[in-house]
Amino acid sequence: MQAWQVHENGEPREVMRLAEVERPTPGDGQVLLRVRAANVNFPDALLCRGQYQVRPPLPFTPGVEICGETEDGRRVIANPALPYGGFAEYALADARALLPAPESLDDAEVAALHIGYQTGWFGLHRRAHLEAGETLLVHAAAGGVGSAAVQLGKAAGARVIGVVGGADKAAVARELGCDVVVDRRSEDVVAAVKEATGGRGADVIYDPVGGEAYAQSAKLVAFEGRIVVVGFASGSIPSPALNHALVKNYSILGLHWGLYATKNPKLILRCHEELTGLAAQGAIKPLVSERVPLGEAAVAVQKVADGRSTGRIAVVMEGAA
Repeated sequence: MQAWQVHENGEPREVMRLAEVERPTPGDGQVLLRVRAANVNFPDALLCRGQYQVRPPLPFTPGVEICGETEDGRRVIANPALPYGGFAEYALADARALLPAPESLDDAEVAALHIGYQTGWFGLHRRAHLEAGETLLVHAAAGGVGSAAVQLGKAAGARVIGVVGGADKAAVARELGCDVVVDRRSEDVVAAVKEATGGRGADVIYDPVGGEAYAQSAKLVAFEGRIVVVGFASGSIPSPALNHALVKNYSILGLHWGLYATKNPKLILRCHEELTGLAAQGAIKPLVSERVPLGEAAVAVQKVADGRSTGRIAVVMEGAA
């Protein structure tokens, strides 16, 4: 089979190599899946760089989220078991963790439904307890993680403010349903959000960026607001001033979605049922901005690593729906 392999750590375009390799053999509790589509995630870039919290042995195949096909022809959602990731014709996965693919979505959309939307659902509902009528601010609103949070926020009845970088991404954020869009490249984010909220700020702030975005969040969070820390795509990990959280009465909430797989896996199933229902209603639909063949996976991962993508890029195999 064909598979992309990383033999040394570095930038994706430099260290990912397409090779002909043997199909992996499932271990105890594992299943071999034919990959129909693989979603490109920022963690794939971190894996290539050796900067992710999980460091599989070299060589490994990246690709942490797929729409796969079982031997009996069922479409499923899976997080491949590294080192046999999803940027390959076949991947391994934990048989107990497979989720049924929503019939309302095609293969590329299915591949993009799991991590980003589960993270958004847990962040907004489990951690921040977002309520209808509240104001939700989403950083990087046109990105893969941000676009999911925007759709979930709108589905929950929130007023959504999206912060983006550039006119093209601003247009995408508006199409996603953001009530207010702020372009950080041409506007003062703090001033624009304060104006849009009458000086009150946002009840919930969803931050997958860190760095300067978090500094803005601390200035914009409302009384008894919640800042959900999802990741650090900027590469800068902020050091919050806890005295500031005390003075303004707001909460800083961390979210490591992967922990639920071991700490409370039943919640992942419940979340998937919710997401499947929302997808069937048309309330959520992964924004797949590009569909590329397996041979272009390294270019796609680098594009996500560089922050040049909008929505999701999916690596789609021949014959995919």
